[in-house]
Parts: sequence; structure tokens; C-alpha cells
Amino acid sequence: MKIGLLVGREESFPKVFLERIADLGRDDVTAEMIELGGTRHDALADYDVIIDRISHDVPYYKLALKQAQLAGTRVINNPFWTTADDKFFGYALADRLGLAIPRTVLLPNKDHSDDVAPETLRNLMYPIPWEEHVEWVGLPAFLKPATGGGWKQVDQVHSVEELIHRYDQSGTETMVMQQAVDFDRYIRCFCFGGKDVIITRYDVENRCYLPLDDDYLTKAETKRVIKDCRNINKGLGYDINTVEFAFEDGVPYAIDFTNFAPDMEYWSVTPVYFDRIMDAVVKLALESGKVKYKSLTSDAFVAGGIPLPKKRAKKKSTKSSTKKAAVKKSAKKKVTTKKKASTKKKTVAKKKSKRKSAAK
Repeated sequence: MKIGLLVGREESFPKVFLERIADLGRDDVTAEMIELGGTRHDALADYDVIIDRISHDVPYYKLALKQAQLAGTRVINNPFWTTADDKFFGYALADRLGLAIPRTVLLPNKDHSDDVAPETLRNLMYPIPWEEHVEWVGLPAFLKPATGGGWKQVDQVHSVEELIHRYDQSGTETMVMQQAVDFDRYIRCFCFGGKDVIITRYDVENRCYLPLDDDYLTKAETKRVIKDCRNINKGLGYDINTVEFAFEDGVPYAIDFTNFAPDMEYWSVTPVYFDRIMDAVVKLALESGKVKYKSLTSDAFVAGGIPLPKKRAKKKSTKSSTKKAAVKKSAKKKVTTKKKASTKKKTVAKKKSKRKSAAK
């Protein structure tokens, strides 16, 4: 298996990942940093797995990874899906899957590019019914991009006037208005392969990780967030992702869950969580492999889940195999003998019949 890494400016994650793969001491598994200087349409097929940590910021990488996936390489995360997803769809999906989410409204863009004529926007309602949205969502509320991340352009608003003012500054960015959750606890859960969940305690105000005390979550709360993590990640088709929950009155509201390239730096996630995260990434990479598509259509690429490792067939003992072969041979011999006997009887009967006819 050949694994390739596509990374940005992070230092600790790629270094430790490559070291851990080398430490396995397996001749059949290698890992390296990918080097790209122009990609032919038939390139990248020699990688079994590519771990993508940066294509969301570099369009060239995203297009190259789509070609790699077409060639059968397992790309973590799926470039077709990460291109198509958005936070608003994520909230709608989470709601359908039974997760608790804040009330969310997708808003029309404030501005459009110069080549969009006014006639193109004839389906848009103007003015926007702000009062209706505020009545449903409530105040305070958050105004934030429907795509993107890193807490960019996220503002809390406390009145209709403030909401409109912030909205007027959003430009061509597509925004959502969302209910503010008055939380007393906050966690960020790393999820790998749609099944392995690592719960971390996160300080939103100071943007840092804290140790997770044993009594921070109840057993029931832990069970629920693990279930919610698995459900939303399977629904989104993410191999690696983080899901953030804000607890209000004991209810874990899923606040953010489209982080397909989450921060994994040692200094950021701290030693408390780093080793477990690295173990999970290595495990995921080893479990993934070449993907075989039933058809070369876009839906096959978007829906390509994690291929499970092939189950090794149990080796049958030589003694047992020999015995079965002998029984089979014996049975075949008996059938052949019976056939011969039957043919002989028929021949004898025929001869007797001919003699009788001749005698007459």
C-alpha cells in the first residue's frame, strides 16, 4: 500500500504520521509527501490512499484529487463530496438524522458579481422579511457564512438593526442566520472512518483545548454524542471530521460539523489528545485502499464510502481438504461405475432382443 500526504503549513501531523508508518516496519506499506507540478489526466493512480489536508484552500489540488479518485485511489476526504457540501445542507441533514440543531435560516446574498443582471434575480423577495426570521430564530442570533470555517465572519447580533447592518457587510458571501445556544459546556469530537470518536473539551472563547474531566459529561451524554457523531459523519460521507456540540440544559446542540481538514497540530490539540488522534489516522489509512467503482458516473464517486478491509478466507486444513477430495472422487467413481453397469445391461438386453427376433 502506498500512502500520499497533501498538507499545508502544519508541521507536527505530517512528520509524526510518516514516522509512525515507517515504524510499522512493513515492506508492503509506505508513505510519502506528494509532489505536484502539473497533473496529467492519467496520473496519481499509483497511490492507494491520499490524505488530503489542504485542497479546500488550493483549487488545483482539489481538481487533481478528483482525477486520483477516478483512477481508484482512496482520497481522505472524498473531493467530490467536500466540493459539494455546505453548512446549511449539513444542518438540514443533521435535523433529518435526529440531531439537535439550532434553528437556521439561509439568506439571499447581499451582493452579486457584476455579470449577474437584475433580471436574473426576479425570484428573490425584497425586502427580506427580517422580522419573520427573527421571530422564528430568536435573538441574540449568529450571522455566519454557509461555507468556510475558522470562525471567519461570524458575528453575534442582538437586534434587527444590528442583523441588517452586519448582513449589509457580507458582500457576495452566502450567509446563514442561526439561533444562539446559551451553552454551559462545549466539546469538539474528532471522528474517523465514521466510527472512531475522540471527544475533546474545547474553550470557544479562548480557542483552545482543555483536558476532559471524567465528570464533564454523563454516561448518557457521552453515548448520545458518539451516536450523533457517527450518524452525521456517515450521512456526510466524511472519513475525517470534527463535530462541535454546545450543551444547553443538558441537550447537545450540533453547532458545526463540516470540518473535513480539522486542526491536528501537536501544540494546538495538546499532548492530551494528539497521540490518540494520530493512532486513529494511521488506523484509518491502513484500513483504506483502492476503490473499485461499479460505474463511472458522478453518483458513484460522491457516494463512495470507506471500503472495508477484505476478510481473509480461512485456510482449510490439508487433511480435511484431502479427505473431501477423496470422498468426491469416490462418489464420482460410483456414479461412473453405475453408468457403465447401466449401459452394459442395455447392451445385453438389446442383443437378447435381436436373437429372439432372428429365431422367429
